[in-house]
Amino acid sequence: MTEDQLKEMHIDPVWLEPLTAAFQRFDISTPERQAAFIGQCAHESGNFKTLQENLNYSAKGLHATWPSRFPSEEAAQPFHRNPEKIANKVYSGRMGNTEEGDGWKYRGRGLIQLTGKDNYRLASDALGVDFVANPDLVLTKEYAALTAAWYWNKRGLNKEADAKDFTGMTKKINGGTIGLADRVAHINTALNVLTA
Repeated sequence: MTEDQLKEMHIDPVWLEPLTAAFQRFDISTPERQAAFIGQCAHESGNFKTLQENLNYSAKGLHATWPSRFPSEEAAQPFHRNPEKIANKVYSGRMGNTEEGDGWKYRGRGLIQLTGKDNYRLASDALGVDFVANPDLVLTKEYAALTAAWYWNKRGLNKEADAKDFTGMTKKINGGTIGLADRVAHINTALNVLTA
């Protein structure tokens, strides 16, 4: 992969080195695997521009997104446009978040939104970097790419990339098929560039 190829994908070429290192470490080694990784990350990160989860929801948005936690707009009103309070509500008591403030501290970061203290701990153990003590490290390009590739590997996504199973891949990343058409469009663009 080259800087010019990234430019063709409308991705800042400063991502070349972090992506190359992540690809080498986790055997994302074919154009199909690289295109699938780039396409999924492009969707998750606003084309490699947003490395932190946007939790700036309105009361209406909270009710629509998490109806089990915000059963009405009225119930969501105290959380309206308060990202820290929202994170602590929706992520509290799950994904290893046990202490007050863990929801915000371990909110989604990186290219595939590493979320929850358990995932930060697992990534720390696998990569030899203390993301639990320093979660904002995942906002750096190096670790945004590396944690995404670690997650990709952990979920066995090279197999889905080889089989072009973009639906199965998206479910493993997102838990559903949100944004599937956009993800596939990014994957196809990347594959066309990488195989031209």
